[in-house]
Amino acid sequence: MTVRQESEKPAAELGDASAIRVAAERVRSNVQQLIVGKQDAVELALVALLCHGHVLIEDVPGIGKTTMAKALAWSIDCEFRRIQFTPDLMPSDVLGVNVYNMKSGEFEFRPGPVFTQVLLADEVNRATPRTQSALLESMQERQATIDGTTHRLPSPFLVLATLNPIEMEGTFPLPEGQLDRFMLRITLGYPTHGEESEILARFQQSAVSPAALKPAITVSELAALQAAVTRIRVDQTLRDYLLRIVEATRKNDEIELGASPRASLALFKASQAYAAIHGRSYVLPDDIKRLTPPVLGHRLIPSSHARLRGRKPEHVLEDILRTVPVPIQRGP
Repeated sequence: MTVRQESEKPAAELGDASAIRVAAERVRSNVQQLIVGKQDAVELALVALLCHGHVLIEDVPGIGKTTMAKALAWSIDCEFRRIQFTPDLMPSDVLGVNVYNMKSGEFEFRPGPVFTQVLLADEVNRATPRTQSALLESMQERQATIDGTTHRLPSPFLVLATLNPIEMEGTFPLPEGQLDRFMLRITLGYPTHGEESEILARFQQSAVSPAALKPAITVSELAALQAAVTRIRVDQTLRDYLLRIVEATRKNDEIELGASPRASLALFKASQAYAAIHGRSYVLPDDIKRLTPPVLGHRLIPSSHARLRGRKPEHVLEDILRTVPVPIQRGP
């Protein structure tokens, strides 16, 4: 059965994994009307979306980070807002503020841009730590507290934050607590010669607006798919394998701060979503290995001697994945 034939069926008539695979393919195809190539990055963004996670995009300017965020928002029929982070940005510029209404004699809450469904936090490391921390509660608990009053955020709520790894002047490092709240860190990278040639041909006449995209799935469909991801089976041997990888980051001499329990849970959920996107109702060891670098890499702090040797967390994770025994596959 082709994807087109399957996609004509209601999700209720398909198995969980098949429904997720079909929907993910629709969204991916929709996004790639604007983004040429970058299938891995789009796929990882979908993994985070299916797991209620957030994405940190670390790459140089001009390669499509903002375009991908907009295209993803429009493809899932969600409201999109963007915050350009700058050193003078205040927490109230992100969360909102209470304003006194002289006519009614009462304070009225004016929500900030964080009250949306897909939020692009552009160059998040240009804001001060105080402003960066304004996102912590929103990312973890899907709420914002202003002047002692808690306001719920819309659902779904996805933060896509961008970092420029080259230009460091006028930037502030993201605290470990905030990095730990991003499920995945991805990079887009420069396009290949063929991809860049296609970009020139595609946009020769005029740029395609993300607003021109039609939604590939609805918000209610997305909620059903997010629930279905939790039913993807993870064998106990694979849970143990995942935990051995995480525990190895805490015992490695080259890592000063290892992965947290939040990281373990993120890797577990991401593996379920990754398996489902590929049409499987069960997780394989390769799913965990594939997702270990983007899920754990940004959460680890290398030791001083590792930094002196030029060793990055990604290098340590490669060693860990080579040394931790892979469980024998039993099949579905």
